This record gives sequence, C-alpha cells and structure tokens, in this order.
Amino acid sequence: MTPHFFGFGSLVNTASHIYGNTRPARLAGWRRAWVHTPERNLAFLSVRPAHGHVIEGLLAAVPNGDWAALDERETGYVRVDVTAQVAHDMAPAPQISLYQVPDETQDPGANGHKILMSYLDVVLRGYTQVFGEGGARAFMATTDGWETPILDDRATPRYPRHQEITAEERTLHDTLIAEAGARVLADDV
Repeated sequence: MTPHFFGFGSLVNTASHIYGNTRPARLAGWRRAWVHTPERNLAFLSVRPAHGHVIEGLLAAVPNGDWAALDERETGYVRVDVTAQVAHDMAPAPQISLYQVPDETQDPGANGHKILMSYLDVVLRGYTQVFGEGGARAFMATTDGWETPILDDRATPRYPRHQEITAEERTLHDTLIAEAGARVLADDV
C-alpha cells in the first residue's frame, strides 16, 4: 500500500505541494508548537507528543514511497511513523509519517526567531479550505508558541511557497492572530 504523510501545517494547503489522494485526518497524542533551532533565525512549526491532545491535519499519498523530494522540502525535520495514532477513513491503513523538528536540534532559549506571516497565511488558508473557519480557529488553539513574534512579510514574502490571499482571508487571519495574542512586527527589509 502507498505510504502517506500527515500534514499539520503548510502541507494541509494542497496548493503548496504536488501530492494527491488527500483526506482529512486526526492525530491523537500530539500538539503543534513553534520551535527554534540554531540553524536559522525563523521559527519552525513542529509537533510534540502531548497525551490527551488531538490535532487535525491532512493525509496525502507519497507515490511509490518516494520520499526524496518531500524530505528535501522538509529540511530540518525528521520523519516519524505515526500510523497507529492517526484516525482516518482508509482501509487497510497505510503507513503514515509526519515531519517533526528533532528535540536535540531545538533551542528553547533562542531569541530573535520569528514566524513568517507569509508562511502562516499559507497554513491558515489550507486549514480554512479543508476544515472551514472552525478549522483555522482550531489550528490556532492547538498550537503552542504564539509568544514568538510574527514578521509581517506580506509585502515582500520570504516564504518560497507563499500565496496571494484575498482581503477576506487577510481579515480572518489578522483576527485569529490578534485573538491568539500574538505580536506582529513590521518587516524592515
């Protein structure tokens, strides 16, 4: 059976990748978090084991088990098998992996790391498209680390897979960010 990945961030937005056979799924025992590494000065979206928590995401097939392109895209992450923790509607169940920033590469004391708004817009658009506005709200509520400042790079997007968003999407995203208590910084490019 074709293996699948569980996307919990930008991979939920199907316009950001080429993988098909997508379907919503739920991952038990994990929680999203913005994490920092010494490798770069931007925050990574990752996941951590968290008993009693569930996050929504998207499954997508990895044809012929060819992980090379996806592994390259997800530099800084490692693949983790979560087959037994994902609830979905497929039978028989395929092997399912997700990408996680390894604990040993994280630097919880790092200062100066920021979340790219252009990345967050892609993630929130994906959650809205797959799960509706409630899905975008759930993404915000089930993600830790909103004390990390958000760099508003919308005028000059730094995220390589950024997407133009509508005025309605921008209003929703800005509202969700404000409700999370996140601080937005102007981009000084």
